[in-house]
Amino acid sequence: MFRRRTPVLLTAALLVGGLAGCSTPAPAPTAAPPTSPKATTPAPRVPAGTAPAPRVPAGTAPAEAFAVGVRQLKLNRGGDRPLPVTLWYPARGSAGAAAQRDATVATGRFPVVAFSHGLDGRPTDYQALLTRWAAAGFVVAAPTFPHTGKGTDGSVLDVLNQPADVSYVLDKVLALDARAGDPLRGRLATDRVAAAGHSAGGVTTIGLFTTGRDERLRAGVVLAGTGLGVGTAFAGAAAPQLFVHGRADEVVDYAAGKAAYDAVPWPKAMLSLPRGDHGRALLGDGAALRVVSDTTTEFLRWSLYGDEAAKGRLPASAARGDIAVLDDRL
Repeated sequence: MFRRRTPVLLTAALLVGGLAGCSTPAPAPTAAPPTSPKATTPAPRVPAGTAPAPRVPAGTAPAEAFAVGVRQLKLNRGGDRPLPVTLWYPARGSAGAAAQRDATVATGRFPVVAFSHGLDGRPTDYQALLTRWAAAGFVVAAPTFPHTGKGTDGSVLDVLNQPADVSYVLDKVLALDARAGDPLRGRLATDRVAAAGHSAGGVTTIGLFTTGRDERLRAGVVLAGTGLGVGTAFAGAAAPQLFVHGRADEVVDYAAGKAAYDAVPWPKAMLSLPRGDHGRALLGDGAALRVVSDTTTEFLRWSLYGDEAAKGRLPASAARGDIAVLDDRL
């Protein structure tokens, strides 16, 4: 009995120590790690330079910027895990304006990005970044998690349940493409899906490619994340990954993020910010956010639209302003 409990308790201690700086002090966590029907056998390690190509056929991302619409979904996994979801999406109208609630969806079929917030966070904290993704032609689905969102009990170990939450959210959001009368009917590219997240949301995102592998995912973006609790046994079909991490991160050590990045067996890149902290730049609209948003957008254009020109623009986006350094293994 004690042997079974030790890994769970150790994981709890590591998560509390490694991520508690993202939030206010939290009570002792009680949730247990989830089991996932989507988990698969870890993928074999692939020698550098021979990683398999992503599964998305070559294509072209939208050249124009869209206006952005926003709407809310009320979801609940299992009846006791409320998951309100904020959806940002390309809309008709003039680009550059603030997101408009329930605006008419733009014409086209758009890839979906599931975004996971950090501890004591909420989707709107990341609005500056996520609306830029939506303006570039992506539907962003961002749940508020029941125990790590702002104003909740802050149970850090519940992060281990969040990969399954994201998979559930994707079930419901992707189903809107076929739901009669829904504004997103016929507007979702349901075969072009990515996951992204910051801090504890980065742990959640890594979990979606390891212990809770969701095979629908074609790519991942990990912002100041670590493999604590979810491991680094990346599994399933090749899914390119982009890591973003500040070398001066005071919460999740840069080395921990780099270790997770090093374990990825697929096409990958890491955007390192020499003067970057745990990610406060993501919450504002300064030069660092512009570099992060431009680089992540080009990555998503390539990995979800199959746009090779976007892949070619990645190094220039990362180098702008001498704010970041890109390790490009895509």
